Amino acid sequence: MSFTDAQRLVVALGFTLDRVQGSHHIYRHPDIGERLNLQPRGGNAKPYQLRQVLQIMERNALQLPEDTK
Repeated sequence: MSFTDAQRLVVALGFTLDRVQGSHHIYRHPDIGERLNLQPRGGNAKPYQLRQVLQIMERNALQLPEDTK
């Protein structure tokens, strides 16, 4: 998945960009205490970070809004 698409996904899930430190893009969700870190690798998101996004979605029952599916 491209890094840009990964960013769009987490924003659609309700995360907002908290800060950028080097290549680390740190996202926060207003209802979840966890932070989410995304980093690009050659224009794509790192696979282990995408797995973390899926795990956070499952643990917190996050779903995409109907208009973004």
